Amino acid sequence: MNPSMPRLGAAAVPQHRAPGAAGVLHLGLGNFHRAHQAVYTAAAMAADGGDWGIVGVASRSRGVVDAMREQDLLYSVAEISPSGTALTVPGVHTDAFVAAEQPERVVSTIAQPGIRVVTLTVTENGYSYSPATGHLDVADPQIAADLRGEGPLTTIGQLARGLQRRAALGGEPVTILSCDNLSENGAHTRRLVTEFLQELPDRSGADALEYLERSVAFPSSMVDRIVPATTDRLRDDVAHRLGFWDAAPVPAEPFTMWAIEDRFAAGRPAWEAGGAIFTDEVGRYEQLKVRLLNGTHSLIAYLGALRGAETISGAIAMPEIERAARAILRREYEPSVEVPAGVDVRDYEEQLFGRWANSALGHRTAQVGTDGSVKLRQRIPEPATQAFERGEQPHLIALAVAAYLCCVAPRPGFDPGPHAASMVDPARARFAAIAQTARDGAECARRAIADLHLFGLELAERSDFIARVGELIDTIVHHGVSAAIDDAVAASDAAAAQQREVLR
Repeated sequence: MNPSMPRLGAAAVPQHRAPGAAGVLHLGLGNFHRAHQAVYTAAAMAADGGDWGIVGVASRSRGVVDAMREQDLLYSVAEISPSGTALTVPGVHTDAFVAAEQPERVVSTIAQPGIRVVTLTVTENGYSYSPATGHLDVADPQIAADLRGEGPLTTIGQLARGLQRRAALGGEPVTILSCDNLSENGAHTRRLVTEFLQELPDRSGADALEYLERSVAFPSSMVDRIVPATTDRLRDDVAHRLGFWDAAPVPAEPFTMWAIEDRFAAGRPAWEAGGAIFTDEVGRYEQLKVRLLNGTHSLIAYLGALRGAETISGAIAMPEIERAARAILRREYEPSVEVPAGVDVRDYEEQLFGRWANSALGHRTAQVGTDGSVKLRQRIPEPATQAFERGEQPHLIALAVAAYLCCVAPRPGFDPGPHAASMVDPARARFAAIAQTARDGAECARRAIADLHLFGLELAERSDFIARVGELIDTIVHHGVSAAIDDAVAASDAAAAQQREVLR
């Protein structure tokens, strides 16, 4: 902290003092929530008022909680683009705490009648489900502990126990709103919470199940904003611009989008004041985001990391990576998407390339590539399966998988570079053990995709896809990333030319 500078807080900027009453509990007090839902809520309250302050709950880390509490729960959002930086202070949080330290407080807060919406940004990895079945992973030690009455420490356990307590205290209606990159995230969350309550012994979850059916809504939503990690350089820049020291600023791109099903059990903030879209086509917005943006983003991150690019903008500036990104987006992801009404997909795609090229943002390839074993399950199986149904081999999707495996589970003697090495992944140890003992890329791909169900069951029996991934792993290892890109793009070009001939 700069000792000569006053700390950001309500006394310093009283116009941003947080409201007195909370109507929202948010699980996942990371940068994304603070630059997305909190900003929309600030706009909603400025336009329409209401008791919609947010109680923010961090999962395990004290850093952001401590910083916000020392700053009267205020922080700044820095919208960064090559043309400059704009600062805002969304003063909407009324409290903040750490779930791992106060699990009972999570349950009791969900049960409070004044809490009418519970929102979640806990990442795809935070839902405790089996990738093979899509159902609650009751073998997970933390889920098992939550079912025994310990904690709860899992998101699903917290929601289920909170709803159980709320039902016992009178059962006021409430809405659970997932804001994570999961297909049909509302229905997905509802299913997992229901399965948790069904697993409780002696029908102790029966009352909560009846209450859930009667008074709990689970709308789906799609969220979109690129939000990198906070750096010391950003803190110094914000202090210079703001005139106050902010220990917890959030960097974000100017672009933001939120599409939501308007199914709320007990009212909601006027998020449309911040630009939120209320629509019956959330599923189509999810496809647009998860496949065109996230799927292509993953390819850029893994190829970029292997080519030594620290940032996404550095990666997309490499002509061969841009060529691969355009090919996967147009030929393999776009055919799997039903575009929402009123969206021009060509404009959307060009906007994506502009966002990825935002060199001022500093979005790291390692951050985008982290948790790939969870993220890729949402981005790859369905588009790949649809390609096979059209009689096509998804060469660029195979390249994305090969690059991912080379990043997190490099073959002996292959150095993926520091950016790949710093990617965090829950499956890294299992895949690394495979890579060390597999004879070649084909065996590495087979054991990851078919034996360990990297993509669930959808692609486990696609021997042609697995073989293609294996070929590209070997190309990356023995001939380099550029050679693998040339191979995949050339194969995709040839297939596209053949298709055009068929259609003549």
